[in-house]
Amino acid sequence: MRAPTGGRVLVLAKAPVPGRVKTRLCPPCTPEQAARVAAAALADTIDTVSSCSAHHRVLVVDGSYPATAGWSTHTQRGPGLPERLANAFTDHGRPGEPTLLIGMDTPQLTTGHLDAALELLTVRPGWDAVLGPASDGGWWALGLRDPGPAAALRAIATSTPDTGAATLAALRHSGLRVTLLPMLRDVDVAADAYAVAARCAPDSRFARAVTGCLPDPAVPR
Repeated sequence: MRAPTGGRVLVLAKAPVPGRVKTRLCPPCTPEQAARVAAAALADTIDTVSSCSAHHRVLVVDGSYPATAGWSTHTQRGPGLPERLANAFTDHGRPGEPTLLIGMDTPQLTTGHLDAALELLTVRPGWDAVLGPASDGGWWALGLRDPGPAAALRAIATSTPDTGAATLAALRHSGLRVTLLPMLRDVDVAADAYAVAARCAPDSRFARAVTGCLPDPAVPR
């Protein structure tokens, strides 16, 4: 596969503050342990995006997070997640330049996932949009050739079993040619953390955080 000729990746994230992130990991985690797992997931995600072939990398964060070399960092804008997703594209996308938005909940993703998504949006005639479905019914990535159609996200409920299907339908209803990326698993609850850690390198921050912060699932509690 040839390298994409441009493109930007947006990472929509929440600062890893105890009591504000990964609360569904509690229990078995304490809020502090859940925050460490979240911090590891975000750090691994940033490393992967830093190694992909995008020309621009933007962290769109809720809260405060240290600046990362080669990245721009901006505060999320909007009262709820649908608005924040749409505004991320509006504020940081550029017409005619592929923009791929991901979250911090799939630390198992690779540069291959990202480069393949950007390639699909870059090659002409290609696709107007790419959508990465998540196993819980949501999505882990949305890429657009033009940021305008992201306005449809404002009307889509998030964190439901139908979020991904509704997003796909809205994009196609807007007249976009959409193709699907591989399905990935988000980290929401402890079972997700164990499964995703098994797909990460053993020495990754996320795998080490799961080992250190969650009890061994094979040991009865």
